[in-house]
Amino acid sequence: MTVPKLKERVPLLMAGLVEHYPISATALNFTNTLELAVATILSAQCTDVRVNIVTPALFARFPTVRDYADATAAEIEEYVKTTGLFRNKAKNIKAFAEALLRDHGGEVPRTMDELLALPGVGRKTANVVLGDGFGVPGITVDTHVGRLARRLGLTRHTDAVKAEYDLMRLIPQAEWTHFSHRMILHGRAVCAARSPRCPACPFADLCPKRGVETRLVARPRRPPDSE
Repeated sequence: MTVPKLKERVPLLMAGLVEHYPISATALNFTNTLELAVATILSAQCTDVRVNIVTPALFARFPTVRDYADATAAEIEEYVKTTGLFRNKAKNIKAFAEALLRDHGGEVPRTMDELLALPGVGRKTANVVLGDGFGVPGITVDTHVGRLARRLGLTRHTDAVKAEYDLMRLIPQAEWTHFSHRMILHGRAVCAARSPRCPACPFADLCPKRGVETRLVARPRRPPDSE
């Protein structure tokens, strides 16, 4: 079966994502933009499930920007040890809070440029904060979104920023945040990195890579002594 051309494929994909994942929201638990920013910093190379296990105690101990800024990195480390790269994350969270106090009156800023100037904040974190914290549309290219975008032929880039700009040109701006969440949900549920469930995928007819990576993953590995 021939895959539709890109300009036809994108609206079909967007409609299908809405149908199969009608609720689009970050899986991170938060009650304010400070909590969202901290949780997103912690989510680097860590699952949202693990972050949500860690953050209730973290947020209770450090409820304000000042609490993070006044703490030592070692104190923060004790609460985030299981998130991976915890020393660097703790250092970034403290520096992030100090910068908020110094440059923004203790408030999380609302623009991409201001967010990117803060310690520990890259485009992924900035887009999550803008989209889920302030309602400003942004495309979050995490491992799921990047992988699916390449498999679906929406980008050729492995670089997250280049992939983000490709998606920004294809997806209507008002849908950027929702599109990201739905792609993440589909990546977790069906289009996994190592074992994509192509036969169960509702978007298989739209995917130039359907079945290809499944076959590659399924190929038997040679025993170590044969290599």
